[in-house]
Amino acid sequence: MSGIVGVHYLNNQTVNHQDLEQMAEIIAHRGPDGADIWVNGSVGFGHRMLWTTPESLIEKLPLVNEAANLVITADARIDNRDELVSVLELPNRPIEKITDSEFILAAYEKWGESCPEHLLGDFAFAIWDQNKQSLFCARDHLGVKPFYYYYQPGKVFIFASEIKAIFGLPQIPRRLNEVRIADYLALMMEDKVITTYQDILRLPPAHSIVINESVISTWAYWELDKYRELRLSSDDEYAKEFQKIFTEAVHCRLRSAFAIASHLSGGLDSSAVTCVARHLLSKAPEKPTQLHTISTIFDQIAECDERPFINAVLEQGDFIPHYIQGDKNGPLSNLDNIFQYEDEALLGPSHFYPWNMNRTAKELGLRISLDGFDGDTTVSHGTTRLTELARQGKWQSLIQEAKATAPHHNVSPQAVFGFHGLPYLRELPKQFRWIEFAKAVQQIHRHLGISRKLLIIHYGIKPLLLEPIKKLWQWVRRQEKPTKVALSLTPLVNRNFAKNISLNERINQLGGSTETPLTVKEHHWRSLNQGLLVYTLEQMDQYAAMFSLEARHPFMDKRLIEFCLALPSDQKLYQGWGRIIMRRALEGILPEKVQWRGDKTNLTPNFYDGLLKRDRQILDDIMSNKLGNIEKYLNIDFLQSAYQRIISGENQINNEDIMAVWQAVTLASWLDHKQVNL
Repeated sequence: MSGIVGVHYLNNQTVNHQDLEQMAEIIAHRGPDGADIWVNGSVGFGHRMLWTTPESLIEKLPLVNEAANLVITADARIDNRDELVSVLELPNRPIEKITDSEFILAAYEKWGESCPEHLLGDFAFAIWDQNKQSLFCARDHLGVKPFYYYYQPGKVFIFASEIKAIFGLPQIPRRLNEVRIADYLALMMEDKVITTYQDILRLPPAHSIVINESVISTWAYWELDKYRELRLSSDDEYAKEFQKIFTEAVHCRLRSAFAIASHLSGGLDSSAVTCVARHLLSKAPEKPTQLHTISTIFDQIAECDERPFINAVLEQGDFIPHYIQGDKNGPLSNLDNIFQYEDEALLGPSHFYPWNMNRTAKELGLRISLDGFDGDTTVSHGTTRLTELARQGKWQSLIQEAKATAPHHNVSPQAVFGFHGLPYLRELPKQFRWIEFAKAVQQIHRHLGISRKLLIIHYGIKPLLLEPIKKLWQWVRRQEKPTKVALSLTPLVNRNFAKNISLNERINQLGGSTETPLTVKEHHWRSLNQGLLVYTLEQMDQYAAMFSLEARHPFMDKRLIEFCLALPSDQKLYQGWGRIIMRRALEGILPEKVQWRGDKTNLTPNFYDGLLKRDRQILDDIMSNKLGNIEKYLNIDFLQSAYQRIISGENQINNEDIMAVWQAVTLASWLDHKQVNL
């Protein structure tokens, strides 16, 4: 974790040294271990240093390579250093004395603007090439490190690790981007470029950008291959390869000059990271280092407590455990403190868990935190395999998997089968595949006990009779009034506001396919490319930066993600067990109690209790006094009705109601705190 800033005037205006100092000072929390500025005419870089790796202790940034006429500023951890050292022209000294920024600069010297393709790790950097008179910037593959920028053609390009640093220059307007507000209210975060401010943009993950006097160019240097298929000889071979890659992903993130903390929730992902990290640290050639763990526990909201699983990990020994009471504060309790650092209003309802854990890590004097962030997405539960089996006509396998899967989700096998299998059973008669239909009906009846007569009538005869009528009706409607199909909007959004910014069209354009993925791979690929993943990583970065911490996410390792996406579907779901490859691979490393847990604790009860009881006074105050600045964006009648329903306690809380209230109160609080120009 470090902080970077930079200014490049495209009209040859001289960069003001004090401007860069001001920008760097605004993000001093990202790097309390030092600051430096470099200015050369129309270009200037700034840096805030946070020491984390051994090499960072000797690193000086911005770094000037006078021989090559290059300058770099970077927030980076490069993980394939051993691989790069053999192919790059680097200083003649031990590898542990070569900094990560030197690796990046040497990679640029060798490969030019293709250099990010050869780097592994988390990085955001900018390089000034004096010979080309151009500025080259890049962001890591998944977007772990943030990169924000402001660009005026022919005038200026400004970048920083955080938006607030860009606003450190008085000439930069602070205007609200209403399109981003609409995206937020519609729960559609697919745009990976825009921010909550007009003209402040994000460099998307796996993208590079080059700027000179006449042009700005942005391109993707990497993308996930949705067609790659991995075929190994056995389940054991797959498990061994997963263990190898996952262990390396954790190992890379243990490179540190200081003690490390691991966020241990008791779930499969955080436990996997914690146990592998412990295993690696215990075998380190130097003096073994104990791993700090930070866990959130719940005394009052007992259904959220995961201590049995946390303790199963801690019983392995060699840990220094720490605990936080998760039901002591509510989700609105610390917003004023958070908004001193948080640049955007787009907070998830679980934001206060990492915030509290990072605060604890800071109090303990730690600088690096590991977590199990989004192992669900990386490894994939593989439930779409049920749909895949139905499309392949493997009805017996589908039924077996439905029966095995159902207990993990507290539903019946018939319900699981109905969701994944019956839509494809209906298709067989339409294609006049009656023999296959009859065989499928027989197997469904035999193994699930569903009436053959009902199956034939509802999924054989009715679809054939109703399909011509349905097509005729659709044709008539098209003749009467041709319209583009639009996705329905959340009732929270003001309809006039939505119409003015063409929100329906935007959702149709960016929302991606609304059709159910037909294969596990397609579903997995979509999940890994969703904009929500990028947004959440940026939030995680800010929650860590507030406390001068570097958050490291082993499941966001490019190699691991590529491997998991390429796996066959039966390595993701098998006999009802999602993420089966990970469970097999960590045999003997994970406690069996965690390895084979089929559920995941739902923290919603604690959120409800925190919002409606512990933070009730704050909630009521915002709803009564602070909605004025967002009224034009909201359907106020729906919001107030939702609010009355959730506080009345007369009915079971509706998720749509409480999320609408949550979105409104966080947005109103943020705008009230930031005083953004509307």
